[in-house]
Amino acid sequence: MDLRKLKKLIDLVEESGISELELTEGEEKVRISRQAAGGQVQYAPAAYMQYPAMHSAAPTPVAASATPVAEAATPVVDGHVVKSPMVGTFYRASSPEAKPFVDVGSSVSAGETLCIIEAMKLLNEIESDHSGVIKAILVENGQPVEYGEPLFIIG
Repeated sequence: MDLRKLKKLIDLVEESGISELELTEGEEKVRISRQAAGGQVQYAPAAYMQYPAMHSAAPTPVAASATPVAEAATPVVDGHVVKSPMVGTFYRASSPEAKPFVDVGSSVSAGETLCIIEAMKLLNEIESDHSGVIKAILVENGQPVEYGEPLFIIG
């Protein structure tokens, strides 16, 4: 497997949004994976390959500003975090005309449907794994979500 082929595989992983790709060609094996929550892409070639590890270009560090943008945009709410079990599209209701499964302030019990995530044309109902009150809905309707991305906070 040559470096051009590896570069194409890396580009494919980055463009498609898949989290992991493993390919075996004869005795050569390569595994390319990326972190789910917007982290840096990791490339992990097998130990017996003689190619250097390839890394994405990391941005140069910038001096810390007085008001970090990420902290200002992210609300801090205490409670149980319900995370996405898969990659897909987040929907708050079963159809565009239907009322949302839950709203902020709704009481939920374990096993109650919170939302739907559409993945590969399949609609997957996401159930609460905790009882309590919905304190925050962290994703907009119709927005793509990643595996492990926080969806709800239940208090």
